[in-house]
Amino acid sequence: MNYKKWFLKNAESLSGKTVAVTGSTGGLGVWLCRHLASLGADLVLLNRSKAKTYEQINDLKSDFPNIKTEFIPCDLSDIKSVKAATDALIKNCPDYLIHNAGAYSIPRYITDCGFDNVFMINFLSPYYITKTLLPYLEQKSGRVVAVGSIAHNYSKTNPKNIDFRTVKAASKAYGNAKRHLMLSFYKLFEDENGVSLSVVHPGITFTNITAHYPKVIFAIIKHPMKIVFMRPKKAALCILRGLFEKTEYSFWIGPRLFDVWGLPNKKKLKTFDKFEADLVFKTAEECYGKVLDFLTR
Repeated sequence: MNYKKWFLKNAESLSGKTVAVTGSTGGLGVWLCRHLASLGADLVLLNRSKAKTYEQINDLKSDFPNIKTEFIPCDLSDIKSVKAATDALIKNCPDYLIHNAGAYSIPRYITDCGFDNVFMINFLSPYYITKTLLPYLEQKSGRVVAVGSIAHNYSKTNPKNIDFRTVKAASKAYGNAKRHLMLSFYKLFEDENGVSLSVVHPGITFTNITAHYPKVIFAIIKHPMKIVFMRPKKAALCILRGLFEKTEYSFWIGPRLFDVWGLPNKKKLKTFDKFEADLVFKTAEECYGKVLDFLTR
């Protein structure tokens, strides 16, 4: 089945629905928003850059004149910015919340609330937004879509170094954060009845998150990468599918072939056990508590 046939068969109208998306100006986010706009959704875009967001909004409106959009400033490495964005979402709660933003190989530092910034961006801030927003999403019978990654295989959680601040390898730090995101969300939603969860992943695709190599090396490999891996337009379908299909505990939606190529497919993960999931959830709740303490100082 090709891309167009899949879209016609699986995508449903989102007219009258509001979808909040973090990281909408990146490669996957751009195409995800275009897919959402084509289905009639109203969009709330949570990004750091005001200029890039309004450029994206103008592009969307040129092709989808009736689209309704809202920009909410949100820097996922800054918990005060995250709180302000969450407060704004509470006032006009969306029907769907998509945690699409991610950061891979970036300069590392400890944030104001005491956690590694990669850990904050990829896990703790999304967890804070979701847990805080849950009572309001319940009123909408909403859904949370968490974008995981095959990088969660690259590391095992370490209770003595939860945010991997002493781990230099970008793949392991990113993988650890995504592992926390996925496992904590599985547990958070295990007994949740009012709001559903979909854990998804796009496989490997050519976006800014893969453009972390030295310039000379990147110039050599970028064209083969475009050929070998899925384009963002197609990879974004795995995220889109999460709006129409929930995932049970330990299941995720991603490319059907080796988690890298192909159209969306739901499968059961065998990369963690219940003991680790319980441990990660306990860590997530402790981190959430520390964030609340920081915000009330």
